[in-house]
Amino acid sequence: MSKIKDIATLFKVRLTLLVVISAVLGFFMGTSNAEGYKIWVLCLGGFLLTGGSNGLNQVWERQWDKLMERTKNRPIPVGRMTPIEGIVVSSIAGIAGIILLWVFINKASGILGLFAFFSYVFLYTPLKRITSLAVFVGAFPGAIPPMLGYVAATNDFGLEAGLLFAMQFMWQFPHFWAIAWVAHEDYERGGYKLLPFNEGRTKKSAFQIFVYSLFLIPVSLLPWALPTNQPMVGDLAAVVTTAAGVMMAWYAYKLYRTCDVKEARRLMFASFFYLPIVQLFYVIDKF
Repeated sequence: MSKIKDIATLFKVRLTLLVVISAVLGFFMGTSNAEGYKIWVLCLGGFLLTGGSNGLNQVWERQWDKLMERTKNRPIPVGRMTPIEGIVVSSIAGIAGIILLWVFINKASGILGLFAFFSYVFLYTPLKRITSLAVFVGAFPGAIPPMLGYVAATNDFGLEAGLLFAMQFMWQFPHFWAIAWVAHEDYERGGYKLLPFNEGRTKKSAFQIFVYSLFLIPVSLLPWALPTNQPMVGDLAAVVTTAAGVMMAWYAYKLYRTCDVKEARRLMFASFFYLPIVQLFYVIDKF
C-alpha cells in the first residue's frame, strides 16, 4: 500500500484527475452521443499519460525538490523510490496512455498526447530553471486536454478544437503566475524562474498578470462569438464565462494594487474554480 501511495504522489493524482475532467468536458463538446468505450479509454489514457508526465518531471527535478518545503517529502527525494523506479513506472504509464489514445480512439488524439508528453517532460521541465519563458512553453501541453477530448470525439483538428485550446492556454498564465507568486520563496530555493520577470514579486510582474487575466475574457468568449459549423455554446455560457472572467480580473487587479501574497492566493483559488465552471457551462449550454 505504501508503494501505491508513492506512485499516486509521483503521478500527482489530484492534478491528474483535474486534467482528465478537462479532457472529458472537451469530449462532450464534440459529441452528444458518447460511445461508452471511448470515454473510458480517454479517461484511462489521459490519466496514464498525465501521471507519467508528472512522474518524469519529478525524476528530472529530484535534486531540487529536496530544497523546497512543498516537494521535499516526495517519494524520490526522501528515498522511498529510486530514480530508476520512477523512470520505469512513469515511462510505462506515459507510453501506455499514448498507445490507448492512438489505437483505441484515433490517431489524432494519440499525436496530441505524444506532443503533450514530450513538450511537458523535455521542454517545459528543464526550462523552469533557465527562463521565465518556461511558463509560456508549458502552457502548450497544459492547454491540450480539452482539445484532445474534442479531437477524440470528432477526429477533427478544426476551429472548434482550437478555440477550446485557446481558452485553456490563456487561463494558464494568471493561474500559474498566481501560484508562482504565492510560492515564490520556495521556488527560489529550487532555482526556478516562474514569475513573468526575474525580479520576482514586483509591480511589473503583477501588471502582466492583470493584463493576461483581461485577455482571458475575450478569448474565453470566442466559442460563443465566432461562427463555426454549428454554434458551440449559447448565451448562458457567455454570461457565466464573462462573470467568471471579470472575477479573475478583479482579483488580479487587487494583486496589482497591493502586490500582496494574500491577493495572489485569492487569485489562485479563483482560477481553480474558473476552469471547471466555464468548461462545464460550455457543455451544459451546448445541449
